[in-house]
Amino acid sequence: MTPILYLVIPCYNEEQVLPLTSGKFKAKLEELIEAGKISDESRVMFVNDGSKDTTWDILTSLCEEDKKYAAISLAHNRGHQNALIAGLMEAKKYADITISMDCDGQDDINAITQMVDEYAKGNEIVFGVRNDRSTDSWFKRTTAQSYYKFLRGMGVDIIPDHADYRLMSSRVLNALEGYGEVNLFLRGIIPQLGFKQSVVYYSRAEREAGTTHYPLSKMMSLAIDGVTSFSIRPLRLITVLGIIVALLSFIGIIYVLVSVISGYYVDGWASTTCILCFVSGIQMISLGVIGEYIGRIYLETKKRPRYFVAERKNLTEE
Repeated sequence: MTPILYLVIPCYNEEQVLPLTSGKFKAKLEELIEAGKISDESRVMFVNDGSKDTTWDILTSLCEEDKKYAAISLAHNRGHQNALIAGLMEAKKYADITISMDCDGQDDINAITQMVDEYAKGNEIVFGVRNDRSTDSWFKRTTAQSYYKFLRGMGVDIIPDHADYRLMSSRVLNALEGYGEVNLFLRGIIPQLGFKQSVVYYSRAEREAGTTHYPLSKMMSLAIDGVTSFSIRPLRLITVLGIIVALLSFIGIIYVLVSVISGYYVDGWASTTCILCFVSGIQMISLGVIGEYIGRIYLETKKRPRYFVAERKNLTEE
């Protein structure tokens, strides 16, 4: 029996790019249906993440014109990861497999066919991984590489050059539903789920229209979420650093005592100031790292809902 596929595509202020890419998503879906790889009940499902432009109006029109489109709209902007999980949990009700991807046209749409083929071989998670970064600027390429190295160095199990372009079966989504944390980092959660996995490599194109919604500040925020969600290594590094500073301080005290006893010392403020600034800086950095963890504990203990679906289009629960 051919599986039902839902393409899950988060959207935030994408009025410029949607008219260009929505037709391509539908065309790929119809191609797979005609090839007998997926069911005719498959859909392209968009997730409007509280857009401030006409994104929802465009999605509403698409759904009215063609039943192959479906859409949900979140009551408020909740961020890419929450929008993505909202779409996946909604699609889980209808689909056998889902493929999540961005709506900007950068993810190679032809990789969808390879992902479906990998699923037919028994793989329940298929990761879309970039085979090069030739389209990136030097700065973007360098920061991205540093980002993945940093996460792996902090003990986060993450696949380099993989974002959120992936196939997951309904069994995987059922397992994913059990993760109830507020601070979502799907790139770290999905590899931990287990199940049979494979990788599909593709070339990432230029964005078809509009501007990126993932500047350096958001990448840094995502990196911090990844580390604090999956690793306590920074806290251990603080402990090690504290021990090193304590040992250096102890050596310094011995040196001062020996100097005083020997009578070879000069009153001065420079060394004292340097030591105070160094130790104070270490303390502030340590407090900042600890504060990040405490802040996330605070958010998790409140157990607030991650999102609310305000509207649905071309879905049965309307």
